[in-house]
Amino acid sequence: MNLSDKNILITGGAGFIGSHLSKSMVDIAGQVKVIDNLSSGRISNLRGCINKSNFKFIKGDLLKPRILADVVKDCEMVFHLSANSEVRAGVNNPKIDFDQNLKATHNLLETLRKSKSIETLVFTSSSTVYGEPSVIPTPEGYGSMKPISLYGASKLGCESLISAHSNLYNFNSIIYRFANVVGSRSTHGVIFDFINKLNADNRELEILGNGNQTKSYIHVSDVIDAILLSLKKVERNIEIFNIGSEDQVNVKTIAEIVASEMGLKNTNMKCKGGDEGRGWPGDVEFMMLDIQKIKQLGWRPKYKSFDSVRLATKEIIEDLRSAFFLEPCFNEIVEARIRNQIRI
Repeated sequence: MNLSDKNILITGGAGFIGSHLSKSMVDIAGQVKVIDNLSSGRISNLRGCINKSNFKFIKGDLLKPRILADVVKDCEMVFHLSANSEVRAGVNNPKIDFDQNLKATHNLLETLRKSKSIETLVFTSSSTVYGEPSVIPTPEGYGSMKPISLYGASKLGCESLISAHSNLYNFNSIIYRFANVVGSRSTHGVIFDFINKLNADNRELEILGNGNQTKSYIHVSDVIDAILLSLKKVERNIEIFNIGSEDQVNVKTIAEIVASEMGLKNTNMKCKGGDEGRGWPGDVEFMMLDIQKIKQLGWRPKYKSFDSVRLATKEIIEDLRSAFFLEPCFNEIVEARIRNQIRI
């Protein structure tokens, strides 16, 4: 698949993974548009894109579908990353996963159904669609899909909608099921939470669950590499790929990594307990994906889980330092340009 002459849309392109993808795409694609409502994404994440002649940012919400026809117009490829990205959020507010994941995806698919230009939809899903599988590492063809969180259920629902639309309305779809993605620009997850807790009080760190939750962690740079490589080799109408590392790390070890990178030596690690050791209702305790399918295309992760966590910790600490000094001014300038409807 040659992207150099493609018009590309990235939903949620100012977010954590989306901004890394946006930076890669603006360097290799014909035209790149990003739509983001900036509820969790940040304009500052797009520093490497906004001055490129082939890039355009649109502040908009997929829950307001009136604008989508113009946004999608002439786009041959759509990367759909817009979603609620915090698994825990749906526990107390179930509507957020329905609206931000299922409803937003439905609105986008309805627009694509009427589009005359769409060729390929790329969707970022999650390992949470598998629930608590009896087979670990878990392959894409694992048959008993029983999500235990509303986030996982909504992602699985999105996959089903995409599959049906691809078959009925004749466009290709690629679905990526991610392990825990970590790295710079992340604003949620265990590493980010630990850093914030230790910034507030470095004497004691509360660990949700029993600390033995053991999962795979993959650095965002490995994720982007996997996407770019597989795009060149996918041929079937609908493809599903797991993307993750081939090992695991537990939460206690992550806490120790974060404390070490923050230069802390005597922090008391206190596990809060929880339902069967979970960090919260819907938390999957053990996860590792089978990635043989995408490895057969020639990709493999550069970083193991431990190394991904350590690198991500360094990056997030630096992000927080930079944001304190640089981000407010940068965002103010760019937001003013958006309000004035200047193409950026």
